[in-house]
Amino acid sequence: MKINMDQHELEKLTEEKRYLFLKEKLEKTNEVDIAELLEPLDIHTTLLIFRMLPKDVAVDVFAHFSIEKQKNFVGLATNEELKEIVDELFFDDMIDLIEEIPANIVKKILLHTREEQRGLINQFLRYPPDSAGSIMTIEYVDLKKSMTVKNALSYIRKIGLKKETVYTCYVTDKNRKLEGIVSLRKLVTSDEYDLIENIMDQDVIYVHTHDDQEAVAAVFKRYGFLALPVVDKEDRLTGIITFDDIIEVIDQEATEDFQKMAAMAPTEEKYLDADILTLAKHRLPWLIFLMLSAIFTEGIIRKFEGFLEAVVVLTAFIPMLMNTGGNSGSQSSTLIIRGLALEEIDLTDVAKILWKEFRISILVGISLAAVNFIRIYFFSDVGLTIALTVSLTLLVIVVISKVVGGTLPILAKKLNLDPALMAGPFITTIVDVLCLIVYFSIAAWLLNI
Repeated sequence: MKINMDQHELEKLTEEKRYLFLKEKLEKTNEVDIAELLEPLDIHTTLLIFRMLPKDVAVDVFAHFSIEKQKNFVGLATNEELKEIVDELFFDDMIDLIEEIPANIVKKILLHTREEQRGLINQFLRYPPDSAGSIMTIEYVDLKKSMTVKNALSYIRKIGLKKETVYTCYVTDKNRKLEGIVSLRKLVTSDEYDLIENIMDQDVIYVHTHDDQEAVAAVFKRYGFLALPVVDKEDRLTGIITFDDIIEVIDQEATEDFQKMAAMAPTEEKYLDADILTLAKHRLPWLIFLMLSAIFTEGIIRKFEGFLEAVVVLTAFIPMLMNTGGNSGSQSSTLIIRGLALEEIDLTDVAKILWKEFRISILVGISLAAVNFIRIYFFSDVGLTIALTVSLTLLVIVVISKVVGGTLPILAKKLNLDPALMAGPFITTIVDVLCLIVYFSIAAWLLNI
């Protein structure tokens, strides 16, 4: 039975050197929880506690460390400890580690790998960083269609403990071409003398090694797989992607989208671990661009400077109009970006989106304009014409903002750009310019200036 141990208890037992009791507690603690407990400790204390763990538990704990913790650990671990970790670590976890650590530490790890394993590592490292090949593992169960169920189950018992998953087995020919799949459920419920060829499913869904990991995540979501085969350009089975790895990808992609929507350069570094110079560097480029783009709004205001001097009261309503327009556009763009990410919206749906957003904007615009007219006319004492000018501008700008916010992410996708770029800051900048043009045009018409 697994138990929970908190950080305070771990540190207290370590300080008191009650190692035997600590070892007993750790053996009853989940590997993920142990990794979380060791993460904030200094590397020497981590090594001390790590060495108390049973070998199989220790490898799982190491796999759940952050990359930074793994780097520090590998730098101080003995050759024997490294060999044990390398021998037992799942291949995809080893690749993740090697991709992140310095070259001198990579050499230390590669010294403890077999020659054929080193060749596979080099092959994996050549895949593009965000491709299916870069996140797959080679620890899968492959069967031959000439096997009987009895032989297949015996084979799985023999090698299963060293594979990342045994729930789905992959049937290949002598050239490793993927021919079918068979589930463990199908195997244990079939007659032991049935041939794999007769019970396998030949309608196999797979991805290619160079497919983008975001597309792979979409396949997992669509079909609810626990694992997905990866083939090369000749349809030879190269590896599989498991559900736990794709969860990490989904988390990374979501984080990247959030960062782009906030006008920041994407980064995988944790906020508290990143130094202030790095964070500033990721934020500055977009902030500079958005700041300089304000030259358009500045130019429009300068052009109508005499107009504003004649009717000074119009200036007071500019912030409200720009904010409402930007917020309206951001609402639409956020929903469309989400729909594109979840594949609920297709590029061919642009006409439907335009029509839907137009109708929504009319309802929202009329409601906001009515509330605004009552507020200005009855409580601001600026006269009927000004109240009409501001309220009519509000209606028009809400319609424009929602239509622009709904279509720009589609346009970005069409141009093979990330739709997340067309989020709040970018939409707001465009809407600000349109808002001023509409506002001054309506004011000139109604006020005859």
